[in-house]
Amino acid sequence: MSTEPAPTPAIGSPSRSADGPLRAVVTGASSGIGAATVRALRAAGWDVTAAARRADRLEQLAAETGARAAVVDVTDQDSVDALVREVTAGGEVNAVINNAGGAFGMETVAEARTADWEHMYNVNVLGSMRITRGFLPAVRSSGHGSFVFLTSTAALAAYEGGAGYVAAKAAQQAVARTLRLEEAANNVRVIEVAPGMVHTEEFSLNRLGSSAAADKVYEGVANPLSAADVADAIVYALNAPLHVNVDTLVLRPLAQAANHKVIRAT
Repeated sequence: MSTEPAPTPAIGSPSRSADGPLRAVVTGASSGIGAATVRALRAAGWDVTAAARRADRLEQLAAETGARAAVVDVTDQDSVDALVREVTAGGEVNAVINNAGGAFGMETVAEARTADWEHMYNVNVLGSMRITRGFLPAVRSSGHGSFVFLTSTAALAAYEGGAGYVAAKAAQQAVARTLRLEEAANNVRVIEVAPGMVHTEEFSLNRLGSSAAADKVYEGVANPLSAADVADAIVYALNAPLHVNVDTLVLRPLAQAANHKVIRAT
């Protein structure tokens, strides 16, 4: 665990309170958007706990950024409870980024694999619920807390072969929208960030099972989004004035006009 001091935030940044840097927890932080979000929040002056299953990757990220590393499996309630105890013992929590998730398989509904659907629901939906439920008292008590839900443009429009992931992300979106209604009176912001095509090292690989299949997803697309692009959007939403709630921020590369329309070089 690194004890490197937090970077000095930019003038006017709301990433500090009277008691020091604001504190955030990022799940799914061992790679991709989660790791990029840890880097971006640290650069913006936040005190960050990077949480994920892979301890080796977390330790590397902690050494790089000065974040705290915490191993968690969002599908396991005991693991989530331990994370909440560890983080809240260090003080108030100002932001929780529900990034842990993923897609598995591209089968049609007729060929759907039950285990894949159950895993997607458990990670994307129930995982977000467990993390949110666990940290909600601490976020409320901070007086200026935020939850971020990383959903997807899959939550906005269905596509063939995507039913399991579409359903999971639409459900996660519904959780975020309901939480916003329930917690606005408690001064808690609920922010949804819904990326389209993002080229990360693991998302399509985990979904499709091979590097060749994953590479075809981005084939001919000049500039898909990067994990850093999405992380910048998350930091923008969190560092907005505290009375501003970014309800839903949809991000796509210019080449992706819609889920079903992607401009590819021929």
